[in-house]
Amino acid sequence: MSHTATSNRLDPSSLAKLSRLEIVARLVVEGFISGLHKSPHKGFSVEFAEHRQYTIGDNIRDIDWKVFAKSDRFFIKQYEEETNLRAYLLLDASGSMNYAGPAERSRRRKEADGVLRPTKFRYASCLASALSYLMLQQRDAVGLVTFDREVRRYIPPRATAMHLRGIFEELDRTRTGGETNLSRIFHDLAERFRKRGLIVILSDLFDEPDKLAGALQHFRHKKHEVVVFHILDDDELTFPFEHLTQFEGMEIAAERLLVEPRQLRDDYLAQVKAFTDRVRRLCWQHKIDYVPMRTSEPFDNALATYLARRLEFR
Repeated sequence: MSHTATSNRLDPSSLAKLSRLEIVARLVVEGFISGLHKSPHKGFSVEFAEHRQYTIGDNIRDIDWKVFAKSDRFFIKQYEEETNLRAYLLLDASGSMNYAGPAERSRRRKEADGVLRPTKFRYASCLASALSYLMLQQRDAVGLVTFDREVRRYIPPRATAMHLRGIFEELDRTRTGGETNLSRIFHDLAERFRKRGLIVILSDLFDEPDKLAGALQHFRHKKHEVVVFHILDDDELTFPFEHLTQFEGMEIAAERLLVEPRQLRDDYLAQVKAFTDRVRRLCWQHKIDYVPMRTSEPFDNALATYLARRLEFR
């Protein structure tokens, strides 16, 4: 697949049309972000550390065949990699992340101006792919966790080209669905991640703020650095609905509500603002980077702006 971009920015329309996340990542990093980060490391140490079970993306040349002969299971030799950073990307794959505006409005937008917003999950996946590509380019180790009510997939951090392909494949095949329980998932992961690193959360953060605050604080208590990309659709932030509308829960399908949206708009917008302000405040209190992202905005531009600011204050 080839793609010819008219500018360095990937607008939502381009994002929706690009099918392979590997291409998205390369366009972003090589076309816009490359050069922001430079790694001082030229290679890796090869000191053997331990065995661990084989996962998708691992190099099959690292499989210990002697262990396989004894156990009939695949284990690889894990080496201590010399990296700047160990990062964990936590990607919310719950049902609410599949939102991209009502289907009829999306069709009208596409017919009118060729623009179709991606789902929140697609947007988050592109962010994850770009961050993974960037981190591997600078010899940092990166891992991926996808989750809804449970952890669906955990790919431990590594810093190899084969590992990056495994992350792209996992992102491409992951589908949204199910309820979510962010606070419980985050508490579990805070205990699972033994080595300190960078926790990158990509989610709409639909959870009770008090519970979410406790879970984020748990990461900080374990000495992790945390970045929160709060991903929301414009409809969730502006509530543009004008006529009698039936709303259906995306995580609990049986929940449906027929309402006159104009009667609810002011209260809804006030609650959304209170929620986002509270999340922003709790992140500030725990020294967590909070990065609001709207799916109508070019994600590569917003990401590069954040990374440049992050470098400025290092």
